[in-house]
Amino acid sequence: MKDEKYRLTITVKEIRGNCPVFKLGDKIVVESPKILVNKTDNLCIHALGCMLSMLVPLSRGISFKSLGLAKEENEVGYMQCLDPGEPYTGGGTVIFEIKREKMFK
Repeated sequence: MKDEKYRLTITVKEIRGNCPVFKLGDKIVVESPKILVNKTDNLCIHALGCMLSMLVPLSRGISFKSLGLAKEENEVGYMQCLDPGEPYTGGGTVIFEIKREKMFK
């Protein structure tokens, strides 16, 4: 495997129901293993827990399609929060768009 690194920009694309943490357009920026707090709007432990297993492979160049996060090969994929929302909880599901860009040393 190549020694490539990618910056991940995770953006709130859609909110289905009520999310007490995120609003549309909020971003989380990751330069693995760091979350760039000064470029991140908000963090939610539920959403972060769902994403953690995918962030390292994505930051190392594993394809979104091979991880089941996109239909086609490109540098964009999608994930969602684990909160199912109504009628099961008072919250809601957040759909995240993840874009990556190659970092140069």
